[in-house]
Amino acid sequence: MTVYKGYMKIMKRNLGMVFLYIVIFVGFTMLFQKLAGGDAAGGYQARSVRIAFIDEDKGSLAQGLKAYLEQFHEVTVMKQDKARLQEALFYRDVEYIVWIPEDFFENCIVGEESLSVTQVPGSYTAFYVDQQISSYLNDARVCHAAGFTQEETAESLKQLKPAEVEVLDNGRASGETSTYGYYFRYIPYLFLSVVCYGMGYVISAFHKGDLPKRMCACAVSGRRQNMEGLLAAATFGICLWALSIAGAFFWYREILSERGGVGYFFLNTLLMMLVALTISYLVGMFVHGKNSANVLNGIVTVLSMGMCFLCGVYVPLELLNRSVKTVSQFLPVYWYEVVNDYIVEFGNVTGEAKQAVLQGLGMQLAFVAALVCLTLAISKWKRGHFSS
Repeated sequence: MTVYKGYMKIMKRNLGMVFLYIVIFVGFTMLFQKLAGGDAAGGYQARSVRIAFIDEDKGSLAQGLKAYLEQFHEVTVMKQDKARLQEALFYRDVEYIVWIPEDFFENCIVGEESLSVTQVPGSYTAFYVDQQISSYLNDARVCHAAGFTQEETAESLKQLKPAEVEVLDNGRASGETSTYGYYFRYIPYLFLSVVCYGMGYVISAFHKGDLPKRMCACAVSGRRQNMEGLLAAATFGICLWALSIAGAFFWYREILSERGGVGYFFLNTLLMMLVALTISYLVGMFVHGKNSANVLNGIVTVLSMGMCFLCGVYVPLELLNRSVKTVSQFLPVYWYEVVNDYIVEFGNVTGEAKQAVLQGLGMQLAFVAALVCLTLAISKWKRGHFSS
């Protein structure tokens, strides 16, 4: 086991860098989870707006509009005092001002004039209030066209209430983005950075100077050397994979134990580990020389960060441009994220979701096979080159 011991000895020298990447991974995961978890968990939520309501009409329809807006927002009745209103708007005591003129029904409903409003410049919440007011006025005009009086219109519009949405069980895990989903989403960064640097450094060390020629001339056969090298890589990869799974259960044990699809998480991360190992072999075979550590560090950074940005690790897949997705499909991390999204969304994957998950796992396995074949071909060519 001389080769195996040599691999492990070099790996021990780089444990500091490995733990540094692990700390970065944990930090990124916790930070992004905290920043994005709150927004993603609730999805879209209607925001209450502070509205100043100036009523010079005092009619039943104007009071009906006020009551309608109070279902969604904080409505304060104020007088037509320009200086006071400007001050309230400046200090953001109010964000939106609605002015109801005299003869509101005749002017804005019968005459279809626009309602006078004032809003904070550049406020996106104003569009939300605009839509609600327009909806109320349009409903009032429909009632008027049907022959309703002002009082009848106001009474009819009192029945307008916010829509109640009931979420039905459609086989998906929940309507919220799970916290553990962020953890598994960022795992490719951990595997690519740690494995490519750790194993890449070891492989490059075995290709420095006359060492390849000496290994070809030693009593240990090439097959034995390859087997011991693969065993060392498997040891390193399994340890890191087990550490990542242990971390998932440490932080999300209760959630993971209550839901399905955990086995798919294990399989998906294991295939991602195999992808990282094969990439690390390729990287290590081409990096050698005096500045190999710096070159390797640069290559690993570009590979890990590049694939993570393109394949949905840092930016969710649904937010990526179509052309970016087209390019990302030629990278294994993309298929990892596709599988991860399906597992997080559905939990117990069945039917079409299961087919999509199996397709993503199969694509990762195909990438592993292709990278292994490429690595073996290059290794054979290099061995023949050194032996000659």
